[in-house]
Amino acid sequence: MPDWDSFDAFLVEAEQTAVEERQHLVDVLLQQQTRWPWINGNRATFIHTRAGTTSAALNLDTIKDDPPLVPMTQLEGTSLWYVTREFAPDDLLDYLLAIDDPMTPLAQEKNLVERVSRHWQVDPLNDLQLKTAQINVSVLRMPKARPFPDWSAMAGVPRGDITDHFIDSRQLGFTDRKLWIYTPPGYDTSREYPLLILMDALWCTGPLQVPYIADALIKHRRMQPSIIAMMQSGAQEQRAREMLTNDRHLLFLLTELLPFVRSLYRINPLDVGIGGVAVGAIAAAHAALSSPVEFTRLLMISPPLQGQGKGPGEATLGRYRARFETAATLPQRIFQSVGRYEHPTRFLNPARELAAVLRKRRDVAYQYVEIGSGHGLVGFRSVMPEALAWTFPGEEAAT
Repeated sequence: MPDWDSFDAFLVEAEQTAVEERQHLVDVLLQQQTRWPWINGNRATFIHTRAGTTSAALNLDTIKDDPPLVPMTQLEGTSLWYVTREFAPDDLLDYLLAIDDPMTPLAQEKNLVERVSRHWQVDPLNDLQLKTAQINVSVLRMPKARPFPDWSAMAGVPRGDITDHFIDSRQLGFTDRKLWIYTPPGYDTSREYPLLILMDALWCTGPLQVPYIADALIKHRRMQPSIIAMMQSGAQEQRAREMLTNDRHLLFLLTELLPFVRSLYRINPLDVGIGGVAVGAIAAAHAALSSPVEFTRLLMISPPLQGQGKGPGEATLGRYRARFETAATLPQRIFQSVGRYEHPTRFLNPARELAAVLRKRRDVAYQYVEIGSGHGLVGFRSVMPEALAWTFPGEEAAT
């Protein structure tokens, strides 16, 4: 059996082989190489091998074209389609394969959901995936990328509990919105616990695996045993209106959510943190800047720090750097992260500018992390362990 040390070596031999004999080499390749994409140095090769395919392409976070697809090449005489791309050593990216896609611009697509569901799929040769109720994606993990385990599958980790609650709000005008409360393993009602409020938290109990990550961090003393309140957001059109620099949202937190949680759980009133992802991070930042005595810790993953368009609250986003810079008091601990492939104007560049401001502050324990991901759940989940461990460090994380 041939023993190719790279896909390029396979390709050289295949192209030197008679066309009618190449499929046999493809079959041997699939027996020899069982992990895909095939990573060699800073290059990764993606393949597709279904008979009858008329076209194949790769969809990646980093592709900015419309459609965001890189066509694959078919090896003549075989069912093999392939494409090789270069990546940074720490890239962690979600991707899909587009099979027999029309390759027309998405901007002109009348039924994008139907097109994606019909033509785009996970990579069947890659077991590393992130799954949601809406769509599953495959994950490319380069050699120096952050780990991306299934935290729910870790054996020997004591598990906390998650309790579903429903809460109403006069401030924001909603009823029966879901609130998930995580209590750590061995929760003891005779003692008080730190509290972390996570906003816009629909994904937290699902693909972001926040409770499972907390379980593992607590076991290994990287995080204090803490209560985590994960607040569901409203419908898409409500999210921005409620969470982008909205004082009514702040009043909801102070006068409705916090009293509700404190009435049911043993909370240390001097040790409350707040955080979120994307617009949830902005809601958290507004709350912490407005009430740093109430919210002593702040967790921000990929907040939009520059406005776009004329939507509610968009004009306020560019002011957060100045707010952090001029604040008389800040939360005691702040975690901030952004993806290297997020939109440079809305996310990446203003994140770096805010980091420069916060690094100069001597009154806050601050950590900034830049990851090799885009604005998506894969990157958010990969950085969540660092975020939780920094926000509420345990004995090991504090040393």
